Amino acid sequence: MNTSLIRKILLSPSVKPFLLIVMMVVMWDLAIRLFQIAPYLIPAPAQVIEQLYLEWPRLLSESWKTTQATLGGFALTIIIGIPLAMLISYSRIVESYLYPVLVFSQSIPKVAIAPLFVVWFGFGIFPKIISAFLLGFFPVVVSTVMGFKSVESDMVDLARSMGASKFQTFFKFSLPQALPAIFSGLKVAITLAVVGAVVGEFVGSNSGIGYVLQVANGNFDLPLMFAALVVLSTIGVVLFMVVDLFERFMIPWHPSQNQIY
Repeated sequence: MNTSLIRKILLSPSVKPFLLIVMMVVMWDLAIRLFQIAPYLIPAPAQVIEQLYLEWPRLLSESWKTTQATLGGFALTIIIGIPLAMLISYSRIVESYLYPVLVFSQSIPKVAIAPLFVVWFGFGIFPKIISAFLLGFFPVVVSTVMGFKSVESDMVDLARSMGASKFQTFFKFSLPQALPAIFSGLKVAITLAVVGAVVGEFVGSNSGIGYVLQVANGNFDLPLMFAALVVLSTIGVVLFMVVDLFERFMIPWHPSQNQIY
């Protein structure tokens, strides 16, 4: 194969992350061999890969349950967070009352209040959805408020002077300019929603990747723990990429979309 073609493939944006992962796995294996780290402290990559293969049907089934809770919480974040942020952006009275309360609520550890959701809503999927929603809610609100407040007032005034209605001004000028900030918050929120779903599974659940982690931790099964963490990280990466692709579809004109990573 041509050397230039190989170099082009290795330096392509889609291949670079995989090369980095391979390098990290190799360094991980070398560190274990060099420092003779005991398996009960850090398992070797080969053990984790073996556990992934052996437990794959179970991990796949449990990962789908975690993904469902994550997507449910993320959907709530969009449905509630974005309209609330718009209300804060366009009303100083709402902002003065509500925004400080939202900031104050973030100081409450979600792990501490997650058991309450089990008491209130039982052991189903709903407590996990609420946990995922609470972790992803605040970044979406903050970024959306910033996005709408960053809209150029001159553009809005120009649209109104040309006879555009409030509805047309919002969808033709304000919303497109706020979309980059909104998507920035959504990309943060989707990864935090995965964490929130796992927190809900830790507190009260008999399914999901969080439950697998709890069982593996109780049995000191480190290879299974690492395998579950690999699956959990994969869920977060895939969901982040989905949101990123949707962003590219919605705002291809934005300068941030000129660089493909």
